Amino acid sequence: MPAHSGIDALTRELIAFRDERDWKQFHNAKDLAIAASIEANELLELFLWKSPEDVDRDKLRRELADLLMYCLLLAHEQELDVAAIIREKLAENRDKYPVSKARGNARKYTEL
Repeated sequence: MPAHSGIDALTRELIAFRDERDWKQFHNAKDLAIAASIEANELLELFLWKSPEDVDRDKLRRELADLLMYCLLLAHEQELDVAAIIREKLAENRDKYPVSKARGNARKYTEL
């Protein structure tokens, strides 16, 4: 079983949910990217003026789910393999942030 079969299954559930409601007509790349950005900001708002420990975890779960759903829908719309693009980005980040230079360091790779 592929390591990303869970992602594929979730995406299929999202597509079924969307299609049952005839919402595909609204799900173009631009609008999905905007929706993801809005959800990311709603997620950020949960942390505004609070310590991380004071964030309502139920609201955090819901906002994070909203954001992730739009990201999966956008990837599907653009025919991107989520697991593959994450693995590609991880490989890129491994090169940018070698353990020998980046361990315990929060600086950007250009400053290492």
